[in-house]
Amino acid sequence: MSRRSAKPKRRKAAGAALRYEHRPGRAAAEQPRKRDWSCLGGCAILVGFAALITPLVLFETYWGHDLWGGLAPAWPGGAYAFAASVGVLVPLVFLAWAWPLTRMNWKKSKSRSLAWAAASLPGLAAGYLVAGVIMTTARPKRRRNWDYDCYREGGPCWVHVHYPYLWVVGLVATLAAAALLITLFFKCGGRSSATAPSTSEPEADPTPRSPTGTGGRRPPA
Repeated sequence: MSRRSAKPKRRKAAGAALRYEHRPGRAAAEQPRKRDWSCLGGCAILVGFAALITPLVLFETYWGHDLWGGLAPAWPGGAYAFAASVGVLVPLVFLAWAWPLTRMNWKKSKSRSLAWAAASLPGLAAGYLVAGVIMTTARPKRRRNWDYDCYREGGPCWVHVHYPYLWVVGLVATLAAAALLITLFFKCGGRSSATAPSTSEPEADPTPRSPTGTGGRRPPA
């Protein structure tokens, strides 16, 4: 009998996969595209910045000349005393704004946190007022903008001509007030920690067997 050569059997082609694995680095077609909120966030930042700066600009435009031309010279002690008073108010209004914010804790109570946030608003308003008073003495950066309005009575250039040491007085008053507040804070903190009740256990009473509390041992000579 003749032997026939056995032909190799062909392998069957693999069936089409029903599921396709997602390759890393390739966006899935089924996932929806996320909206880009960067433009909206940028617009919100610009609107907020304009809302913060506008009151200061209006304050300088409408009340700056009357403030330093009339109120400051009539202040007890003159314009330098007025500048010292404004300098003392800087750390005070900052403390009135920042301290309620440190008391906020959204995890414990949202209502109390909102109340503390509302309590910081008067300090914020006072800070705006003090900042507006300080900004009315700031001269334009470019000398070509030092026009008649700048040298008019109560204007920034007029203030620097008549009271050349105004910024020095205000800065010294601010630093002195801040140093005083920090000193009082540490003194009050030290007193509160010193008067805190002791949590250590009281000394045990002596037992009947050992009236001296030595447990039957002889006291040291």
